[in-house]
Order: sequence, then structure tokens, then C-alpha cells
Amino acid sequence: MEPADGRIRVWRRRGERFAEGAVRERQRFSGGSVMVWGGISTRLRTPLYHVVDNLTGVRYQNEILQPLVVPAVQAIGPRAILQDDNAPPHRSAAVNTFIQQARVNRMPWPANSPDLNPIEHMWDELCRRVQQHHHPPANLGQLLQWFQQEWNGVPRAFICNLIHSMRQRCVECLAHNGGHTRY
Repeated sequence: MEPADGRIRVWRRRGERFAEGAVRERQRFSGGSVMVWGGISTRLRTPLYHVVDNLTGVRYQNEILQPLVVPAVQAIGPRAILQDDNAPPHRSAAVNTFIQQARVNRMPWPANSPDLNPIEHMWDELCRRVQQHHHPPANLGQLLQWFQQEWNGVPRAFICNLIHSMRQRCVECLAHNGGHTRY
């Protein structure tokens, strides 16, 4: 468990302060960050959406669900299932009502459950691709542009592999009683 202050404490012997095994390098982008939303399936991916400011349930419904999720679900067909998480905007009363009225099938997600959503691996891949293919961005606009470019460049086979691994994710999660898995 990490301390509340976010620091990582390491015990070292005298003279080991800068020893290779006692130093953990971190690369940080300075100057800010961008928040994006995107959806994936084996058949399609939504456009990457830039979330500006705080995302509320009403904004999630009006800016993401209505224009992006519902058309994607309709394109996939009646077997489509929305897998989101328990973020407060995703679970607001207005959003729950909207999802029912739009006839979107949603995967139940218990509180405090491990995050098995394949989109988390997509975010990791996206960040790796941006860091690997680009020098540090000059500004947030450039960073967002690179995320858009890399989002569209992730091969469909990679996305399909993530989604097809869902059954095994659940099997491992159950085998480990909800604890850590290799995913």
C-alpha cells in the first residue's frame, strides 16, 4: 500500500544511495495533461473524444453516450455490451435512465472490483506509442493531436486480441478471488 503522500520509501545501506538498484527513474511530461475518452470493439472504434474540464453525468450523456456510444452500439448490433466502470459520471441517475431508454446493454460492474476492462490496455498502448514515436510535445494541443493520430494507428488485430482476452481475464480474476492477475 502506498503512503498517502505518494512517496516511495526505500531502505538502503550506507553508501548505496545512488546505487543502480536503489534509483528509480521516472519520466514526466511537464506542463499538463489531456483527458480523452474512446471506445473499442472487435468491429469498430469510436473517435477519440477530448474531455475538457470535469466530466459530469450530464456531459457524459450529451457529449459521449448520445453521439458516440449509441451509434456504435447500433452499428455493432443487439449483442453489443457497453463495458464502462464505476466512475461517478458513468453511474449518475440521468445516465442510467438514458442507457435504459437507449436500450444499451451494459455489463454490471460491482463496486471495488478489479478493472478488467480491455480499454485500460488500449490506454497503455496509446501512451507507449506516443512516447515512442514522438519527442516531448511543445504544448497540449500537439499532445492531443498525437493521441488522435496514434489512436487511429493502433492495429485492429491488437484491439481484437484485447477483447478476446476478456474471458481469460475473468477466469483468472475468479481463480485469484479478485486479487492481482497477469492482466
